[in-house]
Amino acid sequence: MILRLVPCLLMPWMLAAVQAQPIGEVDTVFKFIGPDHKIVVNAHDDPKVKGVTCYVSRAKTGGIKGAIGLAEDKAEASIACRQIGPISFEKPLQAQEEVFSERISLIFKKIRIVRMVDPARNTLVYLTYSDRLIEGSPQNSISVVPVDRATKILMQP
Repeated sequence: MILRLVPCLLMPWMLAAVQAQPIGEVDTVFKFIGPDHKIVVNAHDDPKVKGVTCYVSRAKTGGIKGAIGLAEDKAEASIACRQIGPISFEKPLQAQEEVFSERISLIFKKIRIVRMVDPARNTLVYLTYSDRLIEGSPQNSISVVPVDRATKILMQP
């Protein structure tokens, strides 16, 4: 019975991993036991905006805690979103919507990417930040993708 529940419990983390494509990593601190501390770079395709990908770099804690999944990663990240092809919208966008989230500690901390629409400038604004159940971090990073004026951003009323 318990073994049947394990896939259901792991599903949210498995789905988040499907959305982020690892691009590369660099070591920042050598750890004698366990993996090194590093900076990882992942690509996140916007699921509702075809032709836009966001690249996020963030710290990943190594050592013994990092190896067994108990480490809490730092709340520092950088984002760069780019048009990688023709931009199109499958359906109208919300004015502000979470595009991606992933846990960066065992339970309480997540890194998030939020898309905001600036209709006056026909622009998509992407924000990355981390939050915590009790207290989040004010550290954040934004990236802006201008959309050609000939392509109107469809928005929900």
